Amino acid sequence: MMRTILGLAVLILGSTGGEIAITHGMKATGEPARLRPRELLQFLGRALCNGWFWAGVPLMALSFYALLVLLSWQPISLVIPASALSYVVGTLGAKYILGEEVSAARWAGVVMVCAGVALVAAG
Repeated sequence: MMRTILGLAVLILGSTGGEIAITHGMKATGEPARLRPRELLQFLGRALCNGWFWAGVPLMALSFYALLVLLSWQPISLVIPASALSYVVGTLGAKYILGEEVSAARWAGVVMVCAGVALVAAG
């Protein structure tokens, strides 16, 4: 049971950390001026030179491998709903790390996700 909890922690923190890092990098990179090949290549070049982007990629890879390991240990009916806790961590990260405004409706959604995970964990 302890290895499953540790695996879920790696999955959730890795995926959320990667998403937050990549989001930060993409916001710093900006958006392409137009959807033309030259502007898209320039955008891609700026993104690939962004350190936050490269910090997020290994975290996302780590979370993927944690998912694979968890799926070899536990049934998918437990792993996937439990991994939904990343919505909670992601929302907290969006608010406190990225400085995003989180509406009451989104917080209500987070509470509903937590309730659903608790129901699944209860069996």
